[in-house]
Amino acid sequence: MSDNTHKCDIGFVGLGVMGKNLVLNLADNGYKIAAFDLDSEKVGAAMAQDVAENKTGVPRVVGCSSYTELLSQLKSPHLIVLSVPAGAVVDQVCQNLIGAGIHPDDIVIDTGNSLWTDTVERETKYKENFIFFSSAVSGGEVGARFGPALMPSGSAYAWTRVKPIWSAIAAKVDAETGKPLERTKPGEIIEHGEPCADYIGPAGAGHYVKMVHNGIEYADMQMICEAYHVLREGLGLDCEQIADIFAQWNEGVLDSYLMEISVEVLRHKDAETGKHLVDLILDKAGQKGTGLWTAVSSLEVGCPAPTISQAVYARSISSFKDLRGETSQKLSPPASVTISEDEKQDIIVQLHDALYCAKICAYAQGFQLMKLASVEQNWDLNFASIAKIWRSGCIIRARFLQSITDAFERNHKLENVLLDDFFAEQLSNYQQNWRLAVARATMIGIPIGAISASLSYYDSMRSAVLPANLLQGQRDYFGAHTFRRLDKPENHKFHVEWTEAGRPIRKI
Repeated sequence: MSDNTHKCDIGFVGLGVMGKNLVLNLADNGYKIAAFDLDSEKVGAAMAQDVAENKTGVPRVVGCSSYTELLSQLKSPHLIVLSVPAGAVVDQVCQNLIGAGIHPDDIVIDTGNSLWTDTVERETKYKENFIFFSSAVSGGEVGARFGPALMPSGSAYAWTRVKPIWSAIAAKVDAETGKPLERTKPGEIIEHGEPCADYIGPAGAGHYVKMVHNGIEYADMQMICEAYHVLREGLGLDCEQIADIFAQWNEGVLDSYLMEISVEVLRHKDAETGKHLVDLILDKAGQKGTGLWTAVSSLEVGCPAPTISQAVYARSISSFKDLRGETSQKLSPPASVTISEDEKQDIIVQLHDALYCAKICAYAQGFQLMKLASVEQNWDLNFASIAKIWRSGCIIRARFLQSITDAFERNHKLENVLLDDFFAEQLSNYQQNWRLAVARATMIGIPIGAISASLSYYDSMRSAVLPANLLQGQRDYFGAHTFRRLDKPENHKFHVEWTEAGRPIRKI
C-alpha cells in the first residue's frame, strides 16, 4: 500500500477481551483496523471473528506482526488505540511506538483504567513524540462490542479528530426519553440518538471521572448484595424468589443494568450440579483498585464518600474467609426473631426504599467528589454531560441517571445532588422505610454497611449542627490545636488551658 487511499483508518494495540470487541465495534461502524498484539493467536482470533461476522466479504481487520508494520499500515497522521493493562505496560507500548517511528502529530489513545495522575504525566512526557490522549471505556465486554460509554480527555485538538469515531461506536440513548437504544448483534448500527461519549476536559479528567464511576459501581453492587443478604439470610428466601423480587424492582425506580444482571446471576443453574450457581461461588470478592482509588481520592480531596469507602471495606473483609469462619464460631448472634409472612412483605418494601435512597446518596457522594476535584484541578467538568454519558453503555447505567442529568441542567452550579428539589423530595418520601430496613437488618444481625453508611451520610448532611465542637475541644486539650467560637469572628482562633477551671481563653 503506497498511499492513504488503501491504508487502515485506525491502529489498535491489545486484543484481549475489551480490545477485540472494540476492534469489531469499530469495524461494524465502517473503519478499517490494523491490529497488533504480542500474542499472535489473539490477532488471528480477531481476524477470524471479523471474517465470520462480516457481511461484505472484505476484511476489515488487518493483522500486524510488529509496531513498525502497524505504523506502515496506517493513514497519516496516525491514530492508534491502546487497550492494554494500566501501569508500566502503557509506557512500554508508547516507547515501542517511538522506536517504530511514530510522528509528533500522531495520536495515541489509552483506553485502559489508568490512574488519572499517570495520564497527566504521560501527556507531558510524550508531547515531543506524539499526542497522548485518553478515553476511559465502560461497559465491559458487551459494551465494548455493541456500544460503550466513553470518557475522553486531553488535547482539544485530538478530540476533534477522535469525536466522529467515538460518536459512532458509543452507546446511544433516545434524545427525548433518555432510554437506551441498544444494539445486540454484529453489523447492527444505530445512527440516531445521543451518543454516550463527550469530551470531559484536560488530561486526566476522563480517567478521574471513570475512577469515580467505578467507585459508585462498587457502592451500587455492594448495596444490591446487602439487599440480597437480608432477603436470603434474614427472610429465608431462595434464589428464584429473590430473583423475582429484583425483577419487579427493576421495573421501577431501581431499573438499572446491575439490577438486571443480578436477576440473571440469581437464576443461573450450574450445569454440573443443577444447583443455583451463586450458591456455589466462594464469598471472597476481588477488586482491581479503582474503587480504592476513589476512596483514597475522597480522603485527599476532603470530600465525604462513606458509602463508596464502605463498599471497598466490604470487599476487603470478604477476603478474610478463614478468619470469618473462626469468629463466626466465637461471636454470638442476636436473639432469634420470628418473622411472619406479613412482616416479610413489609420488610421487602422497606428494603426496596432503602436501596433507592442509599443509591441516591452514593451517586451524590460521587458527583460531589468530582465537583471538588474539578475545582482543585481547574477542569470545569460538565456534570449534566457526565450523567448523560452514563445513561447507557456503562456498568452503572440506570433510569434515575436521567433525573441527575435533569438536576444539573436545572442548576449547573448544583453543589450536591441532595440539594435538588426532586431528590430531596424522594429521600423525604422514602426515608422512614429506609430507617426501618436498617433497623430491622441490625436487629437480626445482617450486615448492611453500605446502606447504613448512606443513611448516616444523609443524616449528617441534613444536620445543621454536628458534634465537631466537642471534637475541637478534645483536639485543643491534648494538642493545643485551637478552636473557633460561634460568638466571635470565624477567622479568630482560641486556645484554653483545660485542666485548670476558670483559666481565661486566649485568642491566638
